[in-house]
Amino acid sequence: MQDVGNVLLMRLSGLVSHRRRRTFVGNGRGVSRGDRSRNARLVRLRALVPVFNAIVGIDLADAKQMVAVTDHDSKALARKTFRCRAWDLGAALDWAAARAAAKGWAGVTVACEPTGHRWRVLGQLAADRSMPLVCVQPMLTSWARRSEDLTSDKTGEKDAVLIARLTAQLRCYVPEPVDETWGRLRHLGARREQLIIEMVSQIPADPRAAGVRPTVRARHRQAAVPPPHLGVGDDGDLPAGRR
Repeated sequence: MQDVGNVLLMRLSGLVSHRRRRTFVGNGRGVSRGDRSRNARLVRLRALVPVFNAIVGIDLADAKQMVAVTDHDSKALARKTFRCRAWDLGAALDWAAARAAAKGWAGVTVACEPTGHRWRVLGQLAADRSMPLVCVQPMLTSWARRSEDLTSDKTGEKDAVLIARLTAQLRCYVPEPVDETWGRLRHLGARREQLIIEMVSQIPADPRAAGVRPTVRARHRQAAVPPPHLGVGDDGDLPAGRR
């Protein structure tokens, strides 16, 4: 028997696909398009959350607003509960700005969750005082709450600090400005939802119950279905009338 030895299954230089594999970004600068988009977004957020501004995290509610002033390490500088409506939060913003200035901060950045209509009111109050406003997604706050102490306990005092901490990490976004285009789109979206609900509510669950006669195609479909007694018997044979 002839000894053929070991047989090479591929070249020593490897597969062709291995040689053509690219492990770098070929735009000459070492960053991808996604990196550039992310960097531009971080630059915009850093302009609203500068390092010389304290962060005012506000947990919005109906008649109880929790305000926490923190630094960029989420250390609480001041905390206070305001029992008022959202449109009365001007005094809370003034109080937060005074507490931040007393600690040596040049200004404040307001952060909140986009809940209901209250955050729009807060945004207007902050704009009147030349304070930048950013929003934090409630889902991120929920995840941060669980990672904080491994519980889902929700309190206004805790959420206000968590909102400020996420803002310091730039895990926030810039809300859309309230203008004519935004108001028109909001109106059209509400109108579309109303029309869909009205149209669906007019469709009967059973057309025969509403006195609607079945169409010709529906009658032919019902006639094509054989009655139950003309099916195959238990012995696997057809009835006598069908043979």
